[in-house]
Amino acid sequence: MSRDIFWGILIPFIGTTAGAACVYFLRGELNARVQKALLGFASGVMVAASVWSLLIPAMDMSEELGTLSFLPGVAGFCLGIFFLLVMDRIIPHLHLGTDAPEGPASSLATTTMLVLAATRHNLPEGMAVGVVFAGVLAKETGITMAAAFALAVGIAIQNFPEGAIVSMPLKSVGMKKTKAFLCGSASGVVEPIGAFLTLLLSAYITPVLPYLLSFAAGAMIYVVVEELIPESAEGEHSDLGTIGFCAGFLIMMVLDVVLG
Repeated sequence: MSRDIFWGILIPFIGTTAGAACVYFLRGELNARVQKALLGFASGVMVAASVWSLLIPAMDMSEELGTLSFLPGVAGFCLGIFFLLVMDRIIPHLHLGTDAPEGPASSLATTTMLVLAATRHNLPEGMAVGVVFAGVLAKETGITMAAAFALAVGIAIQNFPEGAIVSMPLKSVGMKKTKAFLCGSASGVVEPIGAFLTLLLSAYITPVLPYLLSFAAGAMIYVVVEELIPESAEGEHSDLGTIGFCAGFLIMMVLDVVLG
């Protein structure tokens, strides 16, 4: 593994860790308006990344199928949604701003279920980074190192508010700063792990790369629609979530064009 790829798969985790470190610099809980804007921003980044960095390359790689070049994209996308749907059913988790846990009945602490909720959707993001860098290693896929870094940087940008959104509420309910920071950071550990495991299999996944790219896109879109957008639109000031979404979408789109 080259040094560039090593740092590339670590970039999203660095974003999560930097966001979790907000517990040392901000007092109390995140302002509700800021939280909505950040959730919307994360949603916009994920949607743009799913389209420009994952779905479009997946269909470009399937051009030999002619008018059926959409099939790998559709199949992988549906599998990604199904995967997250199953994860929702088997992993106990708690969404931000609610007191009712989802998934199977569990005696886990509230803080643990908050971290699990974030960890759940960090896994497909890590896989997305791993799959794109695997495409770089495969060479004939047309995915460049710059495009892979654009995706990694985009996910890191949206991971920053996610890290803060996990760690700040934990601090506000009495958890010590360092423990809240570690919990917020832990939610992002699965990203480099997922990326690294995907890279280990890079020699075997090239034939199914379009399916894996669209799988990651489906999983990310599921998280946006099922979790991030509803949370950003709940209650007052939902327009801030919309503005945040537009900002995140545009930034990720620009990153993909400029760096890709």
